[in-house]
Amino acid sequence: MGEPTVLVLGSTGSVGRRVLERLGARGVPVRAASRRGRVRFDWTDPDTWEGALDGASAIHVMAPDGVGVDPEFLEYAVRHGVRRLTLLSGRGVEETDDRRLLDAERAVGGSGAEWTILRADRCDQDFDEGVFAQDVRAGRITVPVGDMRQAFVDAGDVAAVAATALTGEGHAGRTYEVTGPRALGFAEAAATLSAAAGYEVVFDGSVEGFTRARREAGTPVEAVEAMTASFTALAEGGDALPTETVSRVTGRPPVDFADYAAGAAPAWWRGQSRS
Repeated sequence: MGEPTVLVLGSTGSVGRRVLERLGARGVPVRAASRRGRVRFDWTDPDTWEGALDGASAIHVMAPDGVGVDPEFLEYAVRHGVRRLTLLSGRGVEETDDRRLLDAERAVGGSGAEWTILRADRCDQDFDEGVFAQDVRAGRITVPVGDMRQAFVDAGDVAAVAATALTGEGHAGRTYEVTGPRALGFAEAAATLSAAAGYEVVFDGSVEGFTRARREAGTPVEAVEAMTASFTALAEGGDALPTETVSRVTGRPPVDFADYAAGAAPAWWRGQSRS
């Protein structure tokens, strides 16, 4: 397979943005596509598919929360010359019975293209760019997982694995568990964030605390119940085990959570002047 032009879906997200950067640094032709970007792509609007695919021979596949990966798009893409796919999936999709991601994995596997699935643990960047960013700034993270340990992984490391799988050989048909170098609980992560941010960030791992926080935020009861069930199932699956995927695929060690937190610290400084 020659050097591909890579279409990156979800190109404004934490991982997608970094996939673009890493492919660009390698001199690989890339095209960024998103629902509101210069190149439009919308899973629910087939009129956007052809323009996004123009000339692409590989795709980094990612669908926003609540949106499924449409097998018809993947079949369409293969008919139009796409030969390689990576899919951003997640750790614990079987334990939590995440039908959206399981269906996406099945669709990619049955597309007829070479494929690599990335089952990534929770990304470090959730704490400064994503779902927990406001919680960290407020000084309290509430997730109903108790003392379960996760192998938090840097989004840049996930992107590096994706970029290698999209452009290198030997990755077809593989499902990679992509993790950071060590497993730690949310309480340990909160302590690390506290040290980096310069103020205390506490962690509440109870169902009661999570339910109260989500209802105060205006989350519908049905959504809170669904989220709680998903987190509970993940916790029941046990602690994450760090893998050597990042080192093996990229040739360098993964970023440690403490190093991530030190670099991300300005995102949490509460208007304080730091020299």
